[in-house]
Amino acid sequence: MKRSIFPRQYGFFPYVFLIYLGFPIYYLTTEAGVKQLIGYGMVLLFLVSYSQLYFAMGKRKFTYWLAVQLAIVFIFSMFYNLNYMFLGFFPANFIGWYWDKTVFKRGLISLVFVQIFPFIYHIMKTKTFFSPGELIYFIPFLIIMLISPFGIRSMNRRMELEKQLDQANQKIEELVKREERVRIARDLHDTLGHTLSLLTLKSQLIQRLTAVDPERARLEAKEMEVTSRAALKQVRELVTDMRAATIAEELLQIQQILRAAGITYRYDGEVDFSRISPFTQNIVGMCVREAATNIVKHSRATHCSISIKLTSEKMNIVVRDDGMGVTMAKPFGNGLRGMEERLALVDGVLTLSNNNGAVLELTVPIIKKAGSAAI
Repeated sequence: MKRSIFPRQYGFFPYVFLIYLGFPIYYLTTEAGVKQLIGYGMVLLFLVSYSQLYFAMGKRKFTYWLAVQLAIVFIFSMFYNLNYMFLGFFPANFIGWYWDKTVFKRGLISLVFVQIFPFIYHIMKTKTFFSPGELIYFIPFLIIMLISPFGIRSMNRRMELEKQLDQANQKIEELVKREERVRIARDLHDTLGHTLSLLTLKSQLIQRLTAVDPERARLEAKEMEVTSRAALKQVRELVTDMRAATIAEELLQIQQILRAAGITYRYDGEVDFSRISPFTQNIVGMCVREAATNIVKHSRATHCSISIKLTSEKMNIVVRDDGMGVTMAKPFGNGLRGMEERLALVDGVLTLSNNNGAVLELTVPIIKKAGSAAI
């Protein structure tokens, strides 16, 4: 496997800074003898440390290589030429990669020492202060060098936050997809599952009527066809655009289901459902359908009544039947548990009791907005 000088994820960026290594190499041409050889050796070591710092990001040896760079800049600035202090831009960049605030401060203090002490040393050595021209030459670059770690750290933190945000968004998308699958499964249970259960009951009835009452069997078969076509239409709507069903539409479907099962039905309520949001209508409609389907499947009832009342504070739905009631030791099956989960989305409450049959009551609060009521 071919090893690159710098990690591939950084692209061409690290190679750009190699241009600045030409300046210390140029200054070393003015030196001679052992001092020149040592200088070239330190430039080579500086290059190695620059490469290794990219590979050591986040590792313990990152600090070791950074210390090597700072030491080389310090030696060059002290014993060769003060212009070597501009090599401090290299370690200044890497100090900004420290996440820990304490370690970052230590690195910054080290950089300040490496840059400021040579100034003091040269002043004391020559016993002369820098001229205004020299100060204008050094000071602006020195200031930029010392504040650059803050900029690099801020940029890296923003990049990390963006990365975390992308990861969080991906996780949210996964959760949304998972919730959507659960919702679709629940919708299929509330539509296709209920209808298929009804068709099963009807087919069993037809088998018993075929020999004793052919005409009644023919009528039941006709109702099966109507019910199956309605189920097919519902599935198509569910799969194509997941259209939210209104309460009025669900009440019509419930009437057909109960009539097909031989259960009489009465509805009590003059509610203008246009005031209720489509989202809440879909939830309430599905819950009422679930209740009606449970009556058909489990209650052995002959009559069912549904009443819906809307006040300024809440919407109240009561579903009654004259069947055998519910066993309070374990009243909630998967269907009723799904109803509770749906109602929780709109802060709704479900209660189940017995009173000459089962009584299911749904209560959904009304949220008032800007002087008007909205559910």
